[in-house]
Amino acid sequence: MRVYLATAFLAAALCYLVTPFVKRLAEKFGAVAQIRSRDVHTLPTARWGGVAMWISMVLTFVIARHFSLIGKIHGHELQGIFLASTFVIILGMADDRYQLDAITKLAGQALAAGILLLYGVQILWLPINGVTTLPPSIGQAVTVLVVLVTINAVNFIDGLDGLAAGIVAIAGASFFAFAYLLAVVNGFSRAGSPSLITAIIVGVCIGFLPHNSHPARIFMGDSGSMFLGLLLSAAAITLTGQVDANAITAEDHGPTLLPLLLPFAVLAIPLMDLILAVFRRVFSGRSPFAPDKEHLHHRLLGAGNSHQRTAVIMYFWTATLAIPVTVLAFWPWWAALVTAVALAAISISISSRWFERKKFIEEKTDALL
Repeated sequence: MRVYLATAFLAAALCYLVTPFVKRLAEKFGAVAQIRSRDVHTLPTARWGGVAMWISMVLTFVIARHFSLIGKIHGHELQGIFLASTFVIILGMADDRYQLDAITKLAGQALAAGILLLYGVQILWLPINGVTTLPPSIGQAVTVLVVLVTINAVNFIDGLDGLAAGIVAIAGASFFAFAYLLAVVNGFSRAGSPSLITAIIVGVCIGFLPHNSHPARIFMGDSGSMFLGLLLSAAAITLTGQVDANAITAEDHGPTLLPLLLPFAVLAIPLMDLILAVFRRVFSGRSPFAPDKEHLHHRLLGAGNSHQRTAVIMYFWTATLAIPVTVLAFWPWWAALVTAVALAAISISISSRWFERKKFIEEKTDALL
């Protein structure tokens, strides 16, 4: 555990130190978010935060090669993840600077998924009715779909200072806990890569948050949201689709469906926001890629919450869904239930103040009218 904690700390420190230099670079090359009608920031702000995360990841990879245990993990899969993440960073940098259209970005994301496939990062089976082995073509299609959905789910919640980085850090920590249990405690070699990837995800998010919390000095931009989404999807694919679920159950680490439930649990809030946005736009006759100001964080802000409070509310919503599922891997179901109830109580308490504030604002508005 100490080695992985050191890796996460190293990634955090590097990201914290590198980000100011990337900020100046973004400003020099014009990668700056101007003020648009759907935005919540009030000043032009540098993008390319994902570049700082990518640089931190690369440096962490190089240094971590000399760590015991972690140095043995470097292999074919991590090469593919490095190349795919480099590709999405370049794509994201171009989008942050020149505002690429949605179809071009989607095609680029699919190409990044193709790079993962070339290096063996692919869903081989799903833990359904025991273990269901997927035909290669189906496995490849599901892999690309998972990558596209995860990248865009993270992208959709990146609309508020510190929101995406905080939620991804919680998701990454939940993934790490389960992957570490399998890789280090029980010797599942296939879980080594996701353990390293998720440790780095948590680190770069923590290192980036001081620069990205309200008021943000730099945004992660599409370079950052696509980068984090790709890493999360790669970790989920490697952990869920390549570790034998029956072997997990035999070791008494939760139900067979746990590897399948975990990705949905840790990404539930971004996925819900993505699904709601697509349905909302399609039913109103617009393109599912058409931007709007009706995301979950927009609604919380509209109810009178501050940027910081809105982010905290969504952090707790994420933790309420993600942490209890992870606890199932370590302790009996009743412990997961107690954890879920405790987190739900905190989330309800925080959210109830949102509803009270919303009701108060509506009453004041009606009175003025």
